[in-house]
Parts: sequence; C-alpha cells; structure tokens
Amino acid sequence: MKISSTSALLLLVVSSALAATLTPPEPAIYIVPAGGFQTSLMAAMQKKHVPISLLAGETGAQYRLESTPIQVKTQTTGSKFARCLFADCIGIQDRSSVAVQLVDEKSKQIVWAYTVHKQRGGAMNDQSMAEAVAKHLKEFMQKHPLN
Repeated sequence: MKISSTSALLLLVVSSALAATLTPPEPAIYIVPAGGFQTSLMAAMQKKHVPISLLAGETGAQYRLESTPIQVKTQTTGSKFARCLFADCIGIQDRSSVAVQLVDEKSKQIVWAYTVHKQRGGAMNDQSMAEAVAKHLKEFMQKHPLN
C-alpha cells in the first residue's frame, strides 16, 4: 500500500497535534522581586533549562517563587588576620546565603523550599546561588511534576 504525500502530510499534522495535547504545559511562575536577586533567578532558570514559563507579573501565575534577602556574613580584616596568625587561613572568606520557596497560588501551600550557602559572599555569588536554586528546582520538578 502506497501513501500519498497528502496523506503523509495529514498524518504528520495529526500526530503533531496529538503530541502537543499530550505534553503538559509548563507551569507559569512569577518570581517575586527581591532586591535584584529575581533577575539572577530568571537568568539561571533559562540557563539551566528549567521547564517553566516565567511571567513578568502575578496575573496568570500558577506558582510564586519567593526569596529572602541575600544575607552576607563578612569577616573583618582584624578577624581574618587573627585567624591566619593563630589558626588556619582556610575558610575565612565572606559567606552569603539565601532561601527560596515555591508557593502554589491556589492553595497557598509551599510545594518546595531550598536554602543556598556560598563562600565568598557578596554580589559575586548572586549568580552562583541563583544557579543552585534553578538546578535544584529542576531536579525537584523531574521527580514531582508541578502540573
């Protein structure tokens, strides 16, 4: 039996449409502004290919990603000098941390939370912390689909 090119094209269109209906849509997430860290989170979500739709506003969001302000614990020059003089110099850099939570907009239930701690605190860790959040959110979604 020979299939005409028209039949083959029709079969391709129907199978593509069927595949599109079987693929669940990506969850729509709004990242709440947090002192500029939201921009790092958005970039990290795209870089790590997290299967979500990022929204510019709250309208239409299924989930909301909230973060705490980035906390930086700085080491003073005096404490660094004293620790190096009387102990080991390893681990005396500034440290930063941030916590995030993913909230279901309908139920207001926290569906996922994560905390990141990084050495060499300050602005140079924003990207690294955001990428850690994106990586772990993606892993969570692979085990627990949001839709």
